[in-house]
Amino acid sequence: MRRRNLLAGALTLAGTAVAGRSLAGCDHSPDPSDLRLMVPNPPGSGYDITARVLANTLDAAGIARGIEVFNLPGGGGVAGLRRLAYERGNGQLAMMMGLGVIGAQSASGSPVTLQEMTPIARLVQEPAVIVVTRDSPHRDLDTLLSAWRADPAAMLIGGGSSVGGPDHLATMLVADAIGLAPTRVAYRRYDGGGDLLAAILGREVAFGMSGLSEYANQISEGHLRPLAVTSADPVPQLPAPTMRSAGFDTVFNNWRGIVAPPDLADSDAESIRTLIARLHAYPGWASARTRFGWTDGYLPGPAFRTFMREESDRWASVLARLGLRG
Repeated sequence: MRRRNLLAGALTLAGTAVAGRSLAGCDHSPDPSDLRLMVPNPPGSGYDITARVLANTLDAAGIARGIEVFNLPGGGGVAGLRRLAYERGNGQLAMMMGLGVIGAQSASGSPVTLQEMTPIARLVQEPAVIVVTRDSPHRDLDTLLSAWRADPAAMLIGGGSSVGGPDHLATMLVADAIGLAPTRVAYRRYDGGGDLLAAILGREVAFGMSGLSEYANQISEGHLRPLAVTSADPVPQLPAPTMRSAGFDTVFNNWRGIVAPPDLADSDAESIRTLIARLHAYPGWASARTRFGWTDGYLPGPAFRTFMREESDRWASVLARLGLRG
């Protein structure tokens, strides 16, 4: 299926690694344009969209031109995390990440964790959206939830994250809010938004739960119908109620940020943080956030490390409360 309009500018940037280019660390502060940004999910995922919009905005602002974005999917982000650990001290590499990587590292028991990485900044926050095909028999949220409660085993739910990731958490929180035991939910994990979109359009699942930006284009073109969003307030460009306005006490936001390899020189870490600080101050980045339904989540440096640790503890507690872990 062709993806047009909304992502056209962002997706014109190069998305694959340059063959033979060394990722070895260097002992000087890199030019910002030398930075390579790894996406630990396939093209079309929320991380991928955010990374390419970021690179495109930096280029348009003249802050850094031609930043290379490349994809290294696998394990819900764990493959990218391991690659980042291998590139210890490399000041020319960073990785887009978010709540999904926290969930994936926990679910996989990965010996490599985000706490080892160099925190750069949290960037944005984004609600989840419940979507169905335009010809789905579930015309509104009430119809969908009634069918789900009546026979949860027959309602396969698709998400683009592993256990503990944003799509999984949003699904389970909605189930809990409507009185459906999360342990009864039939959740199928797909490797990112692209695979999930194919499953939704192919009617492999009854509905999909995903980040708003991943399917904003399909919603605006009428290929998908949004039934609800998990934000606290309505999203102006989205013709769907919030879960809260529909009478359910569910507010959930995913977030995305950037980390770099471990043991970065202070000058290299500061160079990348300065780059992101300049992006945050640029008006075009605020416009991009509005366009994609993101809210500002900027949190730089060590404060971001503390936030990631707290998020890991918080969501582990939520999963335990819902009977989904330990």
